[in-house]
Amino acid sequence: MSGIGVEAGAQAARSRALAVLRLRSRALAVAVLPAAAEVILLAGGSTGHLVGPGWDAARWVVGVPAVLVLLAAAGIALVVARARPAVSPTIPIPEASAPDLYRLVRDLADRLDVPAPSAIALTPDCDSWLEDRTHPAHGPPPRPAHDEIAGPGPGFRAQRRAATAPVLVIGSPFLWWMRVGELRAVLAPVVAGTGPSAHPDIAAARRYVRGLDAAVAVAMTSGRCAVTRGVCAALGWVARLLLRACREHATLMERGVAAAAAERAQAVDYGLRIVAQEQVGLAYAGWDRLLTKVALPAWRMGRWPSRLDAGVVAALTELSRRDRLAEGFASRLGERPACDLLEEPGTVDEAASLLAARLFHGVPAESGPDWAPVDWQAYPEEVVDRTWRADAARLHRVLDSLGVRPTFAPAASGPGGPTLARVLDHLTEPAHPACVRPGVPQPAAPDEESAGAAEYGDEDTGSGTERGSVLAAGLSAALAREEACAPRGATAAGQALGSESALWDEGALPLFPLQPPRTARELLADHVTAMVCCAAVDTAGAAPALDWLDGPSLLLGGERAPDLAPKVLSLIEEGDSGPLRAWLAETGIRPEKPVRLV
Repeated sequence: MSGIGVEAGAQAARSRALAVLRLRSRALAVAVLPAAAEVILLAGGSTGHLVGPGWDAARWVVGVPAVLVLLAAAGIALVVARARPAVSPTIPIPEASAPDLYRLVRDLADRLDVPAPSAIALTPDCDSWLEDRTHPAHGPPPRPAHDEIAGPGPGFRAQRRAATAPVLVIGSPFLWWMRVGELRAVLAPVVAGTGPSAHPDIAAARRYVRGLDAAVAVAMTSGRCAVTRGVCAALGWVARLLLRACREHATLMERGVAAAAAERAQAVDYGLRIVAQEQVGLAYAGWDRLLTKVALPAWRMGRWPSRLDAGVVAALTELSRRDRLAEGFASRLGERPACDLLEEPGTVDEAASLLAARLFHGVPAESGPDWAPVDWQAYPEEVVDRTWRADAARLHRVLDSLGVRPTFAPAASGPGGPTLARVLDHLTEPAHPACVRPGVPQPAAPDEESAGAAEYGDEDTGSGTERGSVLAAGLSAALAREEACAPRGATAAGQALGSESALWDEGALPLFPLQPPRTARELLADHVTAMVCCAAVDTAGAAPALDWLDGPSLLLGGERAPDLAPKVLSLIEEGDSGPLRAWLAETGIRPEKPVRLV
C-alpha cells in the first residue's frame, strides 16, 4: 500500500507539473501568434496569392505589433530566466565541519532510495525543508572534468546529479533539543522529497514558477527612472498574470510531492517519528519564548546572546520542571543530542544566533561596543541591569523635560536625585497647571520624528491618567529619537555567514520582526517597572536574574519577585500608588533613596 501511495502522489505531482508547463507553452504561443500571422501574410505576398493594397496594409498593421510583441516576450522571458530567485538566509554547513551529520543524511537517503541532498544548511527557525539553489545567479558548482574522448562516465553523471540536488535546510533548534534518532525521524519525510524533485517535469515547473516570482520582485524594485518604471510595471503585470494562472496547479503539485515524500518515509522510523513530532512542537514553543522573552531585550540593548540554541535546551528543561505534562521530556536528555553530529557546535550556535539577531531584529552597520555578543552567565549584568538603568535614566530625562521637580531627601536640604518617589508622586498627584514649571516647553515630536513616534502606538496614550498619558507620549518620542539615530544594516560580523549572505536583501533587515512596536502605555509600564527594579537592587539588596521562560526577572532574598504588572498598571492607569507602595514597604525597598543610572 505504501508503494501505491507513493506512486499516486508522484503521479499527481507530475500531472500538475505538466499543467504548469502547458500554461507556459500557451503563453509562448500567444506571444508568437502575431508573428505567425505576419509570416503567413509575407508568404502569401511572395507567392502571389495575397496581393493588393489591402494585403500590403494588413502586412504593416500586423507586422509592427508582431515585432513589438516578440521583443516584449523576449525581454520578459530573459528576465524570468535570469532573475535571481529568493534564497532563505541560512548558515552553510560544509561536510568537513559535520561529517557525521552528512553521513546520517546520506544513509537516510539510501534507505529511502532517493538522491541525497547536495549540501546541508541551518536556519534559526523550527522548520526543515529542501531548497533548490541551482540557478546560475546562486553560483552553481563547477562542472566536473571528464575524458573528452571517452565521454562522461558513470562517476560524472553521479556527480552532476548530486550537484543539482536541492539543499537540505535544518532548523538549528532541532539539533540541540532533539536526540539523534529523533532528528533522523523528523528529517525522513524531508529527505524523501529529493526523489520527486529529481523528476524533469517537476523541476522544470518549479524553475518556471520561481522565475516568475523573481520577475515580480525585479519589477517591484524602486529607485528607477520614469521610463524604466513603466517597463517594470508592464513586466510585473504579465508576471503576476502568469503566476495567477498557474497558482492552483503549482499548489497541487507541491501537495502531491509532499504526499509522495510522506508515504515513502513511512517505512523509516515510523514509531519514533510520532514521538519526534511532539518534540517539534515543544521546540517551537521554547524557541518562540526564548526569542521574545530573552533574546529581544538583549537585542534592544545592543547585545546578542551567542548561544541561543543552547538556551533552548535550558528553557525547555525548565518548562519540563514546571509543567508536569512535559516532565517526561527531560528524561531524554541522557541520550546523545543531535548537535554532537557537528564538529564545533559552539561555533555553529554562535553563527545561528547572530543570523537570528539579524533576521528578527536587525543589526547596526558596524560591530563594536554597541553591538557585541553576550554569554548567558553575563546576561543578568550585561542585559537585565543595563536595560533597567537605561530605561530609568530615560524616564527621568523625560520628567526633567516636563519640568517635574525632583524629590527632596528627608535629611538633606537639596534634591535627592533620581528616586522612585519622584515617579510615584508625579503619577499619583492629580494633574493641575502648577505641576509644570512656567516657561518649560512640553515634549512634542518634531515633524521628522512624528513617524517614528507613531510606531509606538501613540493612539494608546489617551488611556490612563492625564499625567500618565503625557509621560507616555514623552517616552515614545524620546525612544523614537534614539532609534532614529541608531545605525542599522549589515554588520561586518555578518560576513562570517559565508557567501550566502549576499543572496538575500541586506537592506530590508529585520526581515521578520518578532513583535509589533510597543504601545505608549506599554512603554510607560516597562519604564516604571525598570525604576522599581533599580530601587530594589540599590536599596534592598535585590539582584537581576534571567528566567529562561519569562526573560529578565528580579530576585529578592534569592527568590523571584512576584509579578509587578498589576501594581504598575494600577499606578499608570488609575493614579493609585497604594498597591505598589504597600509592596515596596513589605519588601523593604526605599523609594526616597536615589538610584544609580546609566
